[in-house]
Amino acid sequence: MQRILYVTSEAHPLMKTGGLGDVAGSLPRALQGQHQDVRLIMPAYGDTLARTGELPVVAELTVAGGTVRLRAGTLPGSHVQVWLVDHPASFARPGNPYVGPDHLPWHDNADRFALFARTVVEVAMDRAGLRWQPDVVHCNDWQSGLVPALIAQEPAGDPPARPATVFTIHNMAYQGLFPYSTFVALGLPAQLWGFEALEFHGQLSFMKGGLVFADEITTVSPSYAHEIQSPEFGFGLDGLLRYRADHLTGILNGIDETEWDPGSDPHLVQTYTARNLVGGKRANKRALQEAFGLPVTERVPLVGMIGRLVQQKGIDQVLDALPSLMGLPLQLVLLGSGEPAYEGELHSWASRYPERLAVQIGFDERLAHRIEAGSDLFLMPSRFEPCGLNQMYSLRYATVPIVRAVGGLADTVIDADEANVAAERATGIVFGGPGGGIPAELVAAVERGLALFKDTSRLRKVQRTGMRQDHSWQRSAREYLDLYERALSPSTPAKKKDVSGA
Repeated sequence: MQRILYVTSEAHPLMKTGGLGDVAGSLPRALQGQHQDVRLIMPAYGDTLARTGELPVVAELTVAGGTVRLRAGTLPGSHVQVWLVDHPASFARPGNPYVGPDHLPWHDNADRFALFARTVVEVAMDRAGLRWQPDVVHCNDWQSGLVPALIAQEPAGDPPARPATVFTIHNMAYQGLFPYSTFVALGLPAQLWGFEALEFHGQLSFMKGGLVFADEITTVSPSYAHEIQSPEFGFGLDGLLRYRADHLTGILNGIDETEWDPGSDPHLVQTYTARNLVGGKRANKRALQEAFGLPVTERVPLVGMIGRLVQQKGIDQVLDALPSLMGLPLQLVLLGSGEPAYEGELHSWASRYPERLAVQIGFDERLAHRIEAGSDLFLMPSRFEPCGLNQMYSLRYATVPIVRAVGGLADTVIDADEANVAAERATGIVFGGPGGGIPAELVAAVERGLALFKDTSRLRKVQRTGMRQDHSWQRSAREYLDLYERALSPSTPAKKKDVSGA
């Protein structure tokens, strides 16, 4: 049994802004299910404490940046112990933990997450009075990128007094970049400044802390692990990732098959399985059309889309394609929020085509489940997608995903060409490739989806094949356990190599 400290800036249902929250809310539970001793540590946001109520303080410690209290509880719906880093000046503010009401990053993000990282190190080095030290510290994204760098400064000891570290990249586009003055103000060790450490073209990079110093690096799909080693997807760190390729692994995310189960989902108007999917899909489609004020009809395919309204997700190309899409026999429902310009354009289009297009800005967990169940097709035209979860939810809910062949989308959806359908391998519509493409590709993919919808026999084959796929966290957890073993093994000294391009 391994002792694992899982470090994250969010975990569903305590805090969620995207895929990281889903992963952090599920993987620790799956690891515990594999008989591991897992503890999760995250900031005590105001909204998080409002959900948990008053939790006992189990430790109080002073780190550079302030005095913090550790509150102890459990991850809802599990027995995973959670430590919340309570520092009101840093984390008590409500809403999105990374950006303010003006949609701009909080001005003190570097201070906030440096304080979080330093607290994690105290716990990891068993200096917080908790009488528990992990074998492995598993960090996620830039917000915890300083943790491997700071742990690497601790004396190794004999046997090692410091734990092994693993760093998972959920999205290379967000790297935690700050000016050199921030490095100085944070009082980080001087030896951490330089291209071989945290310096990135004259700036401080929290992300590099994980990429340079972690014993093992993971990302959330095999294809994305390959893509980020290229200039197109590496965001300036591709050289470093190629240098560390022997320690870079792509492990596909799983999904919570208890929460996302059409056979027992409490959010649905009617639950269903592969045996009664036709009636179940019909009832949920009708309810979704009514909820969005669309004409109730079985004959017109209903296309769902859920996600952040940003370029990465391809929303600009959806908007460019809307003149063509609105000429097709379909209905489109969209749930999401993001850049105000995109939100405004979508509202404008919805007012012009009220019987074809319905938009809800924001996020609603219940509605997200209903969109997955009630849609016939699900659109994910991302320019890049480290893993993606909605395409896996769609497969489980017999909603045919239409995806661009990038990252985790390419790893999880098999195109419904004639051969794949005949062999009962096909699970969706796959188009294009890395980089974006043109709106015409997106329209052609949707037209293929409409043709599949009309061919009931082929449609049922694709739906049932999708429902049979295993995207459970148990599978992914076993791969992480193998990775932890590698991180704990004595590493071969890396050969010297110029990473100045990183």
